[in-house]
Amino acid sequence: MMETLMTRLQELTVVLYALSVLLYFIDFLQNNRRANRVAFWLLSFVWVSQTVMLFIYMLNIGRFPVLTLSEGLYFYAWVLITFSLVINRLLKVDFIVFFTNVIGFMIMVIHTFAPDQVVSGGVSAQQLVSELLFIHITAAILSYGAFSLSFVFSLLYLLQYNLLKQKKWGKRLVRIPDLSKLEHMSYVLNVIGVPLIMIGIILGSRWAYITLPEVVWFDAKVIGSVCVILVYCLYLYLRISKGVTGKSLAMWNMAAFLILLINFFLIGNFSTFHLWL
Repeated sequence: MMETLMTRLQELTVVLYALSVLLYFIDFLQNNRRANRVAFWLLSFVWVSQTVMLFIYMLNIGRFPVLTLSEGLYFYAWVLITFSLVINRLLKVDFIVFFTNVIGFMIMVIHTFAPDQVVSGGVSAQQLVSELLFIHITAAILSYGAFSLSFVFSLLYLLQYNLLKQKKWGKRLVRIPDLSKLEHMSYVLNVIGVPLIMIGIILGSRWAYITLPEVVWFDAKVIGSVCVILVYCLYLYLRISKGVTGKSLAMWNMAAFLILLINFFLIGNFSTFHLWL
């Protein structure tokens, strides 16, 4: 009975999430404040629903739910919604909420229609439940959330840049923050994301060394994760040491996020031992 109720609540959450994103899109195109308010309250309900289901699931399994692909995707979507609501509350930037939750909704859909568990043949469930693995996965997901928001700020930077270049003055231009603020927020989020993903990989490497002595360090996922770090470190190097700013830096940041997505969804399929991160 409880399982059926949770399934129906999950389905309702996905539907309301879709409606919220749709209303934010209408607001983005038409500057519709009523649609914006309804979308915000729908998104708030989605967050409450996700939080309740996350808490109930955590009580049932007796641990923090981040050790499988299905759990990780759900937590990733929850992180994006939480970040977007906090940013909307602090900065009053509606477009950030819209673009962030486009990503969040895609993650939620992938989670809903993904297999319940993804288990590596060489790793038992008991081995997975370790403190090192928990911190490794949590840090990685939080870094993905920071990189996702950084991508959104760069996307808005390019949108604002094109509107200014084409001299399209209007309500949409006014509602987007100025270029310097967008660039600064994108930079700050990458500054947060890079150490988080480094911590995640260091702890994950330690866990693998202890738990999987036969691990291949030239595994596709290991190489992909190192590439992600290098790309974002190069972003910081260009920003801090070379003083690169503006459109070129925003394009680089968007390319870096694309590499992150490829590493998250594609390269993991070629890994011989890695679960999903």
